[in-house]
Amino acid sequence: MPLQNRVTPEGDIVALPARGTFMGNRGGCFHTPRQELTRSRWKSRAWITCVLEFKNRHRELMQPGLYTELFFLDEVTALAAGHRPCFECRRGDANAFFAAWDASGRAPPNRRAGDMDLVLHAERVGDRRSKRTFRSRLDALPNGTMVRINDESYAVMGPQLLAWGPDGYTQGRPYDGNRDATVLTPPTTVRLLQAGYCPHIHKSATDLVGDHRLRQA
Repeated sequence: MPLQNRVTPEGDIVALPARGTFMGNRGGCFHTPRQELTRSRWKSRAWITCVLEFKNRHRELMQPGLYTELFFLDEVTALAAGHRPCFECRRGDANAFFAAWDASGRAPPNRRAGDMDLVLHAERVGDRRSKRTFRSRLDALPNGTMVRINDESYAVMGPQLLAWGPDGYTQGRPYDGNRDATVLTPPTTVRLLQAGYCPHIHKSATDLVGDHRLRQA
């Protein structure tokens, strides 16, 4: 049986056999010695997204007392779930994330990762630890934003919405920009996408509609 360590755009952690293109964590350990999740779904506000390979490091997954490794289809999925780039293994992307925050005009005053995490955590977790969302017209959302329509997750990509799946994006469909949708990506992250941050999206998306200024994962 696969471990319960794959993250959906809704921020849920599920057991799926598909391998992601990014990993990450939520600030520490919330699994048992039997490699099962506890009732918690994070340890701290530091929800980060990491590369799969870094300095030839190798890990046994879900070791007792060490952080709970999580996996994402791509960075677009991780951003929707409320994660940000890691400052160790993805320093260039993390700096670009901060630069976009500066460009948005709403950067934390001290430019510290902890200040960023404080803002993001308030936007991703609602009452009773539910996923916090907001409504927006589709034509107001930048590429790389994730939305929910009829209980399905879609990525905004150029002129189309791409249906999210654990193995990739399965189809694209044109959309009416005047239509409202439930936005899964936190509002601050949406502003950073608008300000120029360019996330990685799964190859299946670029196969469907081209790059549209996003990087292929």
